[in-house]
Amino acid sequence: MLIQTQSPTLHHLPSILPTTSHFSKSVSFSLHPHLSSSTKSLKKLNFKLSNKNPLLKTSFQALKCSVSSVSELTQTKVLVKPSPAEICRTIMELSSSGTLSTVNHKGQPRGIGVQFAVDAEGTPILCINASNSQFLNQNRSSLLVQLEQRGSRTIQCMVEGELNKPEDEVVLKKLNSIWERRFENEANEGLIYTMSVEGVVQIQDSKEECVTSSEYKSAIPDPLRDFAENIVNEVNMNQMEDFERICKIYLDTGFQVTDANLIWIDRLGFDVHIRSPQNEIFEARIPFPKEVSDWKGVKSSFNCMSQHAWEVDKGYVQSDFEKSKHNFWNLLINALIYDKLEEGHGNAITSANRACEAVG
Repeated sequence: MLIQTQSPTLHHLPSILPTTSHFSKSVSFSLHPHLSSSTKSLKKLNFKLSNKNPLLKTSFQALKCSVSSVSELTQTKVLVKPSPAEICRTIMELSSSGTLSTVNHKGQPRGIGVQFAVDAEGTPILCINASNSQFLNQNRSSLLVQLEQRGSRTIQCMVEGELNKPEDEVVLKKLNSIWERRFENEANEGLIYTMSVEGVVQIQDSKEECVTSSEYKSAIPDPLRDFAENIVNEVNMNQMEDFERICKIYLDTGFQVTDANLIWIDRLGFDVHIRSPQNEIFEARIPFPKEVSDWKGVKSSFNCMSQHAWEVDKGYVQSDFEKSKHNFWNLLINALIYDKLEEGHGNAITSANRACEAVG
């Protein structure tokens, strides 16, 4: 059972992980969940709070977990990762541009860059320049959208369907309203198109997951999406000692983790990149003890996991959960890319063989 924190009382957000005598010194920060920040920035981030979000008017006291209470944590059986449909809806909500592909008059495949917004069911709304009107004679089309994350990781979503030109004025005004909320400017109603969703493909690490139209439309975008990137930046810049301890305790690696980076976070857990003493990079997934839906839930889960990891690391308690496995195949990829480029073909073969031995 997770520890409950007291009700928030102050007017700024502290750092995610707790400040206690046995943790590294934490740095407090203020965060607006609807602002995005570059994952490449190495400077300390400062964000102003918005009065529009009642959640962010408050702060949370540092969680104080006693040894006896944290030792009673039980692992709730939950999903480890969002479904491909949920991932696709999240990508479409966070992105605003993609590549529209179809076939021209000559039967040749063509692609153009477009901006888009989505309605409540994730249906793409596009405003296509008049100069590309000849490009839209074929109804069968696809829209490829990608979301770049930390660690040079990119996840993609491809929506397949037909382009439609709405004529009803009421419908056009509704679509224009959605467009204006997304881009803060009106669209030319004569250039607005919608794309029916007949099928969706979620792509990551060269793996494809097919999603049906009904699965896509009924899926809910991740509730942490608007401030996930800011959490990633805060942990990687200011909380590395505690975060590396979490990776050490919650992952079954078989080696000493020399470096860890938070890549992305969602309602069910977070993705990390870890480095071995041989400078090999792996990807792993660490689930939360239970699902979270807001900033308060993220903070509470991180605090308890950090406290419990410290107690296990010091030998005060035994871990009472099943550790996550890292992705051995990431080693093979890194061996072929990094070793071959930096140290020569021989090292790449050696590391690749070591990867194959690791997976049996």
